Amino acid sequence: MPAHAKTFESLLQAVPDALLGVDRSGVIRFVNHQTELLFGYEQGDLIGESLETLVPESLRQTHVAHRESYRAAERTRLPGTDLKLCGRRQDGTEFPVDISLSPMETRDGLLVIAAVRDMTSYRAAEAVRRRLDHLASVIEYSAEAILSTTVESVITSWNPAAERMFGYSSEESVGKSARLLVPDDRADEMLAISTKVKAGQHVQDVETMRVRKDGTVFPVSLTVSPIRDEDGEIIGASSIARDLTEQRAAFEAAQHMAAIIEGSDDAISSSTLEGIITSWNPAFQKLSGYSSEEVIGKPGSFLSPEDRVGEIDALLSKIKAGEHVEGLETILVRKDGTMFPVSITFSPIHDADGTVVGLSTITHDLTKKKEALELARSMIEASLDSFVAISPDGKITDANEATVRLTGVSRHQLIGTSFSEYFTDPEKAEGIYQQVLEQGSVTDFPLTLRHRGGHETLTEVLYNASVYSDTRGKKLGVFAAARDVTKRVQAQRENAEQQARALDRLAELERFQRLTVGRELKMIELKKQVEYLKKSGPARGVEPDDQH
Repeated sequence: MPAHAKTFESLLQAVPDALLGVDRSGVIRFVNHQTELLFGYEQGDLIGESLETLVPESLRQTHVAHRESYRAAERTRLPGTDLKLCGRRQDGTEFPVDISLSPMETRDGLLVIAAVRDMTSYRAAEAVRRRLDHLASVIEYSAEAILSTTVESVITSWNPAAERMFGYSSEESVGKSARLLVPDDRADEMLAISTKVKAGQHVQDVETMRVRKDGTVFPVSLTVSPIRDEDGEIIGASSIARDLTEQRAAFEAAQHMAAIIEGSDDAISSSTLEGIITSWNPAFQKLSGYSSEEVIGKPGSFLSPEDRVGEIDALLSKIKAGEHVEGLETILVRKDGTMFPVSITFSPIHDADGTVVGLSTITHDLTKKKEALELARSMIEASLDSFVAISPDGKITDANEATVRLTGVSRHQLIGTSFSEYFTDPEKAEGIYQQVLEQGSVTDFPLTLRHRGGHETLTEVLYNASVYSDTRGKKLGVFAAARDVTKRVQAQRENAEQQARALDRLAELERFQRLTVGRELKMIELKKQVEYLKKSGPARGVEPDDQH
């Protein structure tokens, strides 16, 4: 063998990568020892074999197409292309490779020299690098404070969340002892955690206290894990700190709310959007007779009578849309089978993202209220006075039996009609109604009711009226009471007429007296003149006959 050929062969064997030469037909013409080692073949076994022998069966057709394409435009191809290449060993195992190609003219024709590099370790290293990059990104952008320390508790890394939580920048914290984050009364606790980590133990979700740069102490949950080197030796610790301030506040608020619900006199429950009961307070147990153990997990519909089951189901679409439903009056059934009236307020329950996940109910027993209303209604109906409820637009919304008697119109016909049309002076009646709305009330206002029966009868009444409102102060209308004062008015008229007649008689007597006194005075004067004449006698020289 010529000296230069021996030198070339020595170079081929010295190259750390697998080298092989392939002719235009794809037949292997030479390989170096690294190729045989890489693919698991004995010396000389590959010479004369097709190049596709070293390619996985699933990729051979594709590889042939790539080889034909390369032969059409032969050029040097450097490693590191985007092609995902794969080799096949003699035992059938597959592994990733990177290949560079270079054409070379020989005495036997053109050969393509392929340098093949096993990429298994590189790919594994790349995967590790990607995982580390991902982990670094997670740590960098985590909402929780993440830091690492040496076994002596000296801080070696410090993410942005730690800066926000503790108030120290990475420049201020790295190289300092983690002791600066620990309140004085927690030093022993820190030492105990450090001892466990040095022993290779993980410390998870320990609730403790830490201190910020400004001196404020706050609750945290700590998870601490040992950091090991390549030999498994513990060289430090990683710590994840989660601020529990908001969680503690939320927990305390939840406890406070739970205590309120537990001690409330109102019956309060919660359920899923499918109507399955999830909570049940003692007041509801007292109201219904069912304990929480008997109802939780059951559909709330079992509390409704058969003819009312669909009422609450019909409201679920509103609850799912986030709406509140107030004051639904319905009927529920107690454990003993008795039915009772209730008013239910429904409110949606939202999760942390604002999604409606359930509903809460507050149930008020209306039994006493209904009884009070029925008693009040009975008293109103028994009253001799007329009572009417009037809407803000002047329409009658309710009336008692006394009103029916005074107007001659049935209660059904009265409701919805104008209040003022039942009086002889509708404008005056409308005016007093508006005055009540403006001033709040009126007292003893006189009006005349017209009876609409077979014959018209007028009834004199005195009206007392006042505004009534809801719990928020919104005016709902006017409540008016009219007292029949017809007899009183007639008596007053008769008394007035008697007084007028008495006055006329007195005036007449006075006139008569004046006439009588005048005559008496004239008679007295005449008598005085007669007496005077008698005393003075007849005139001298005049005979009695001469006086005539």
